[in-house]
Order: sequence, then structure tokens, then C-alpha cells
Amino acid sequence: MDTIHEMTADAALMPRFDDGMVNMTELIRVMAESLVNEIMDAQADEACEAGNQRNGYRERKLATSVGTINLRIPKLRAGSYFPEDLIERYSRADRAVVAAVSEMVTNGVSTRKVKRVAQSMGIDRMSASQVSRMCSSLDESVADLRERDLSDVSYPYVWLDATYIKCRDAGRVQSTALVTAIGAGSGGYRRLLGLDAIDTESYDGWRSFLLSLRARGVDGVICVTSDAHEGLKRAIQEVFPGAAWQRCVVHLMRNAAGNAPTRQKRGAVLGILKAVFAERDPELVRELYQLATERIAGFCPKAAEVLEEAEADALAYLDFPYEHHVRLRTNNVQERANRELKRRSRVVQVFPSRKSLIRMMGAVFSEMDEDWAGRRWFSDDSIGRAVEGAKVNAPEHAYEGTAAEHAARIIALVVADNPVPGRKAA
Repeated sequence: MDTIHEMTADAALMPRFDDGMVNMTELIRVMAESLVNEIMDAQADEACEAGNQRNGYRERKLATSVGTINLRIPKLRAGSYFPEDLIERYSRADRAVVAAVSEMVTNGVSTRKVKRVAQSMGIDRMSASQVSRMCSSLDESVADLRERDLSDVSYPYVWLDATYIKCRDAGRVQSTALVTAIGAGSGGYRRLLGLDAIDTESYDGWRSFLLSLRARGVDGVICVTSDAHEGLKRAIQEVFPGAAWQRCVVHLMRNAAGNAPTRQKRGAVLGILKAVFAERDPELVRELYQLATERIAGFCPKAAEVLEEAEADALAYLDFPYEHHVRLRTNNVQERANRELKRRSRVVQVFPSRKSLIRMMGAVFSEMDEDWAGRRWFSDDSIGRAVEGAKVNAPEHAYEGTAAEHAARIIALVVADNPVPGRKAA
């Protein structure tokens, strides 16, 4: 405990704010970090009394109520040391990774990477009963998340997406579709509405998933944002009749550019469409979209066909309150969640079972859901106007002339900056 005594005895070592006041939160975090590391050192020394020797440390972070602390877990030359009493305090996502890798070890998945991961996390010292208790705790938490009642508030906005991760099922490795629904409730807060693992991203799979949301109380939906998967779009229309469908504009831009035959033409398509969606005035965006479709038709007819067909769905967000446009027109909230899921699960690579995959997915989303609960996304007033069907006009535009005239000027400038080979810039 020498470090703690030194800190409390010497005021100069105490963490302070810029005004000189002691930062009590940081002080408690540093003291907790020192205390835990000194306890582990003492326990490792006890383990060495029978003739074993210390062999350095392995670093690990642990999220606590006072902040993230850095663990220096002692390594031994013979055998290994692991602070078993700390494992229950890992973040849920970390425990899910531990559980998945432990299952791989138990099932005899003998790859060098799994062995290295297991040793680095101290899993080779964990008993079957410890892993079982950990999994039981996580499964209860994930079950609560997936089955909780959602009828306490209405959910005007819903974002849907799927991402694919490999797992073993029936003795073979296959890509499993992880489907998730995120909603913005009438109070203005985000919330995870549901998650599941399905074999394929089909109409039947999506319809079953959406019906489970309805059964748990998801109601009052006025707009759903997703990509253009036909099965998903059909399921949305059936399960949430009357709700607008917003086609994610980021996915639309990629789809349109994907129809361009050359790199230069793909760049031109993307450059023009970025200019369209960079504007915020609804009237101007509509004018720009039509002009952009006409310009793109001149050098890439297939991309223009995609845009023409998608116009109503791509611009659906403009019918809702102005303050909601940026978040409503894309599936970015889902994209960020999927990136975090893949980042946390990368160490596992191939999950040993569908159950372990759902456990990992639920653990990651549980942490996100708790974080979202403390941050309002939309104001009560603006959500109320959306539910009532009231539109909020954009602030008065700063451009000269009509929206059509300004749109023509913007498109001309963008086309000049994104010339297409064989064509003269406008």
C-alpha cells in the first residue's frame, strides 16, 4: 500500500483541476488502480513462496464506476496467475469474449490464435464452474434486454439493419445475419428495441423479427430507416402500415455509384450526390436531386435509373421536422453499433455457437443502451411535432433567387469540379 500512503502524504501528487482544486474522481480512480495492482502483486508473491518466480506483467483495462483503471496482472514462470475475484467486474462485452473463447477452448478448437488469446486473458486458469456462472449472468442480462416490455412509450422513428458474423452451427461454419432495431422514443431518447440472429436476411426472417417488436409494444412508428433490401422493405410495409420508409442515403449513393463503369464516373456520381445531401433547405434539396439525376443520366444512365426510382424514398426525411433530418436520412446509428460489435468480437473470429454470438451481441448492445439512456437525441417538443404531423420549415435561405436557380448554380460548379472523361464540363 506504499503508493497510496505516498500520495495521501504528499499533496503535490494529488490530481488537480486547472484552478488548483483536488480532482476527487481522478484521485479515487488512481487510488483504486494502485490498490488493485498492489493486491495482485501480493497474491502473486504468495504464489511464489513454494519456489515459483515472477515473469513480468500483462496489461489489461477494467471499466469501473470511478473510471477505467489499468491492471498490471503478474505473470509467473510456472503456471499462471489470474485474479479470479476480478473477473465478475469485467464489462459485459469483455465477459462475453471471455465466455466465447472459453467455449472454443472447451470444444477443442485448437488454433494458435485461440490459445494465445486464452493465455493473454488468463482463461486457461478459469474453471468450468466460473465460466458457467459468467455465462448464466450474461444470458439473464441479454434475455432481459431482448424480452423487455416496450409499451411504456411510443417509438416514432425506427432504424433497422443487419450485419454478418461467422459462427458454428450444426457442426459447420456459416455467416449468420445479426438483425437489430434501434428506436427513438417519444421522450427523445434512443433505445435498443430488439436483436436476433437469423439464417438469411429474407422477408420471412425480417417479418418474424418485426412482429416480435410489435408483440413487445413497439407502436406509433411513423418512419423507418433502412437499406433497400426488398424483403425488409416488404416486411416494414406489412408490420408498420402507414409508416414512411426512408432509404438510407449513404447506401443509395453507394448503389448509384456502383452502376458507374469507370472510377472517374463513380467519382462524379458521388461528388454530385454529396452536393445534393449537403444542403439542408428542403425545397433546394428536391430541386438538386432532380437536376442531379438529369446530369448523371448524361454519362451513366443506370445510376440515374436507380436515383429516379428511389426519389420518393430517398427524400422521405424532408417531410419530418427539420431538426431530425440529419439523423433520420441515414442508418449511421446502426452502422456505428455494428462497427463496435465487430471490433469487440474480432478476437473471436468464428463464434463457437449461435448462443455465444447472441450473448456477445447482447452484451455490446446492453452497454450502448445504458449509455444512450443518459443522452437525449431529440427534444420533447420536436418529437411531439413529428408525432402530430407538423413540419418545421428550414431557416430562411441565404441564397439569391429561387431554389431552382440556386440548384442549377450548385450542380454546374460540382460538375466542373468532377469532370467526366469525354464530356465537357457545364
